[in-house]
Amino acid sequence: MIADRPFIANNIIQSVQTFNQLIQELDADEFERSVHGKWSAGQDLAHLIKTLKIIGLAFILPKFLLKFLFGKANRPSRSPEELYEKYKGSLAQGGKAPAAFIPKKVRYAQADGLLQQHEYYGNQLIKRLNKISEEDLDTYLLPHPLIGKITMREMLCFVFVHTNHHYRNLKQKLG
Repeated sequence: MIADRPFIANNIIQSVQTFNQLIQELDADEFERSVHGKWSAGQDLAHLIKTLKIIGLAFILPKFLLKFLFGKANRPSRSPEELYEKYKGSLAQGGKAPAAFIPKKVRYAQADGLLQQHEYYGNQLIKRLNKISEEDLDTYLLPHPLIGKITMREMLCFVFVHTNHHYRNLKQKLG
């Protein structure tokens, strides 16, 4: 199944809202606690914001620059499920977030501001999505640090796949 713009937008909104709702339910200890060297809930949130910001920047670049920097697709876009399997495979082989995406320590006092940012950058990305044609979403490539070059459509699907991945992991960490 190809993920069209309405499907992508709805899934981005849903994943951001679901993750944010979980964060809002946490107390200070749950928000700041790091278990077994894993990121705290606050750091997960900060990581998702960093991801949205960087992906959002790619969606304001001119098409000629995208083509020059990253090329054009020579295959159809993968489904969100296929993308998630590829992402999980990369993680299973030891893939880690690059330094630019690793969050610093986050305090509970920052929670409200971070939640607002998460929602804001998710909405900004949807606005940018709505300015791009369905054809262009499958034409232009963007670099993903763990899974290589992927289409713009796949990168947008990665946003909700990635957010849902962090949601599941956070639920598991919280017990």
